[in-house]
Amino acid sequence: MSTDHIPTTMKAVLLTGHGGLDKLVYREDVPVPQPAAGEVLIEVTACGMNNTDVWVREGAYGTETDPGAVSTWRRGRSTLTFPRIQGTDIVGRIAVVGAGIPESRIGERVMVDFSLYNRDDDSLADIDYIGHGRDGGYAEYTAVPAENAHSVRSAMSDAELATFCCAYLTGEHMLDRARVAAGERVLVTGASGGVGSGIIQLCRVRGAVPYAVVGPGKEDAVRAIGAEAVISRSEGDLAAAVDKATGGEPIDVVADLVGGPMFNDLLRILRPEGRYTTAGAIAGPVVQLDLRTMYLKHLELHGSSQGTRGAFRRLLGYIEQGRIKALLGGTYKLSDFHKAQSDFIAKRFIGKLVVSPDGKWNEARRDFRAG
Repeated sequence: MSTDHIPTTMKAVLLTGHGGLDKLVYREDVPVPQPAAGEVLIEVTACGMNNTDVWVREGAYGTETDPGAVSTWRRGRSTLTFPRIQGTDIVGRIAVVGAGIPESRIGERVMVDFSLYNRDDDSLADIDYIGHGRDGGYAEYTAVPAENAHSVRSAMSDAELATFCCAYLTGEHMLDRARVAAGERVLVTGASGGVGSGIIQLCRVRGAVPYAVVGPGKEDAVRAIGAEAVISRSEGDLAAAVDKATGGEPIDVVADLVGGPMFNDLLRILRPEGRYTTAGAIAGPVVQLDLRTMYLKHLELHGSSQGTRGAFRRLLGYIEQGRIKALLGGTYKLSDFHKAQSDFIAKRFIGKLVVSPDGKWNEARRDFRAG
């Protein structure tokens, strides 16, 4: 098959080491990857931003013996090498197929399941991800395993589609781990962010009732997403504020993305035999735990990261059926990456921020209802 239409070099953002924003370098001479057997080359139109991008850049994951150590996402088993092109939430078109992949896939509009499962079953013990263990989507082109590139049919723009994968897959797996069922009450912290706002919608899909904890000024926006009630993080007594919001009804599950000083209050809020699930710690990863609260209340604590193949397929179905909506907080050109990540870190938006190669920026924002 001819690849004459594919350039030999491309624009991309390279992570060159652990550190500040200066470690992210925009280049215009990066070689375009060649898809190996079983892979496809995607012409990227949009890629969503995530907290993991920032934490990996900073080396902020610590180790089991030293929380302050510089370490990447897989800690002592890192597959991260420099330079690395980050970016997990990839949307685009298949431009070239590798050996063993039918040429009929060329031109498909795809969303990428960013998880590198490394197993055939549902265990996530050896999981890695695109943008960490191999190059991702902060570039004009990226090569991924063909099985990770899923055809998608939706009227949403590519930028809107790029808001879903990492955040919503993480949220869906958190709810799976905690066995959230219809009618249960779920308290969601960090509810204005990508994962938190996704969990609110995903709770509604399963018939669960979400209650949101957010920073001041974001209450109305989060209520509009589907929260039953919203509690400001500035409330002096969080347990009392949650009790008032629920009318005295118990909280069955806490989906926590914040951690930090709030942690023990969240366990207090849970009903006996309640479940706590977490996939983030933006307010601090090291917390105080009173084991008596845990064992006297028969609580379950679940750690969660990414999600299964089945969870991704469900997520894709929700998108195509229109059961969840995109919360696009802003779009940026790839060449403005430093501003994009600075604005992401500032957290003055609802939902997700997305970057797009400069030449695809207008296309990425095109609503497909317009044809």
